[in-house]
Amino acid sequence: MRWGLIPAWVKDPRKFTLLINARAETVREKPAFKNAVRRRRCLIPADGYYEWRASEQRKRPYFIHRRDGSPIGLAGVAETWIGPNGEEMDTVAIVTAPASADLAILHDRVPVTINASDFDRWLDCSVEDVDAVMPLMRRPDEGEFAWHEVSTRAANDDAQLILPITAEQREAEAAKPVGKPIPRRPAATTRDEGQGSLF
Repeated sequence: MRWGLIPAWVKDPRKFTLLINARAETVREKPAFKNAVRRRRCLIPADGYYEWRASEQRKRPYFIHRRDGSPIGLAGVAETWIGPNGEEMDTVAIVTAPASADLAILHDRVPVTINASDFDRWLDCSVEDVDAVMPLMRRPDEGEFAWHEVSTRAANDDAQLILPITAEQREAEAAKPVGKPIPRRPAATTRDEGQGSLF
C-alpha cells in the first residue's frame, strides 16, 4: 500500500493533499476517513518508528520502540482509489493520538498501537460499529515505549539505523555542515487541518 490515504471520492489524486495520519479524535467524522475506519481498518507491523527533535543547530533522530522489544501493530485505515480508466491504488494512513507525558518530550502526537490481544477486534470490520473499537485508539501507557538517539543517516535504509548512536558518530555528524533544507512540494488546495503532518 502507498502511505497517504486517498478517499474513493477523489477525482484527481495529484490535486489532493496526502493524508498520512488520521487523528483518533476526529477519524469518525472526517469525510476522508469515516468510511475507512468503519470498513477498512488494518495493522502496519513495525519494530519501531523514528521521530526527529530539534537539538542545537540541527534536528536529531530518535528510534522509538516498545520497551520489551516486541513488535508493534500500528493502527491504520485503508482505501482503494479507482481511477477513471479502472486503475487501482491501495492507500493507507496511520491513526495517531496525543502523546503520553513521556513521549511528548519528542512529539505531541504518537501513532496508535494496537495490543496483540486486540488485533482481531481491530481488524473485524464485519459490523460497521466504530464505537466498539474507539477505546483501542488511545495513546500508549507511560513507560510502555523507550527510545534512543540514532544516526542522522536514519533518512537512508539499512539495518544499522536503529542502533544507538555512538559518541564518535555524533562527533563526526556534528562536524558536518548543516545542509540546505529540502524544498517542500507546494501544498494542494485541499485543507487537511494537520492530517498531512507526520504525527
